[in-house]
Amino acid sequence: MLLRQSTLAMAITGLITLAPLVQAAEGDLSRQLSDACQQGAIDTAFALNRHLDPFDIQVSVEDGVATLSGAVENTAEHELASELAGSIEGVREVDNKLQIDPDLAPPVIEEQARLVTDKTLAQRFDDATLAATVKSKLLWNSNTEGLDIQVRAENGVVSLSGNAGTPAAKELAGDLVTNTDGVREVHNHLSINTADSATAEAQNAANDAAASISDSWITNKVRASFLYSRNLDALNIKVDTREGFVSLSGTVLSNAEKRLAVETARNIRGVRGVDADALRIAG
Repeated sequence: MLLRQSTLAMAITGLITLAPLVQAAEGDLSRQLSDACQQGAIDTAFALNRHLDPFDIQVSVEDGVATLSGAVENTAEHELASELAGSIEGVREVDNKLQIDPDLAPPVIEEQARLVTDKTLAQRFDDATLAATVKSKLLWNSNTEGLDIQVRAENGVVSLSGNAGTPAAKELAGDLVTNTDGVREVHNHLSINTADSATAEAQNAANDAAASISDSWITNKVRASFLYSRNLDALNIKVDTREGFVSLSGTVLSNAEKRLAVETARNIRGVRGVDADALRIAG
């Protein structure tokens, strides 16, 4: 992956030019060093993420607040950038000013320009991305949103712990993880406590009733869930939502993919129904 050399070089240069500030307050110098390190870490995280690396994203950090600017192609990438930046140690807030441009064409990255030199660092950020993706999918799903589930990813192996409430919810959580792009193996250690599950379901119902889940929110989450799926080509599926009813159109490769697309959309919070009559099977 093409590391953002110019930005990283600027960060390094910034560290070098801090030398004359030795007479400044120790606390201020420490903050500047910390901000520079966090900026470099965010740049590296974006460069090592296959969804975000193609885009020109500018990052600045001041007093633990990371500001993102530039443009990405869709809402899923916009939210992923926030997730990744916020996962960096020391970042206390993310100001995401990225523009969304559906017509944006990511540049072609030449294979010889992929300069990942530290595989351990690359894997660490891949795991952080994977854990954030899984957490998002569990939060967006109407059947798992309120469950006490902890997610840990290591070298593509995802471990779930906490309480699932019911055997069905435990199985669903495992299926959501298994169908996530980048997951090699799933260790589902969720326990089952029906009393806690009933409380969670009641709270979820109250939260959903109080919250206004917009059609655009549903559309964005359905698209993102398709994007994160290892078994769906999100670029060939169009999503439209009106009053909670989701319409899918485009093409998939098989009946199994069509069923998966419908089931994925149906389980997103706020979805009242799914119409996939316009979703054709290629061939």
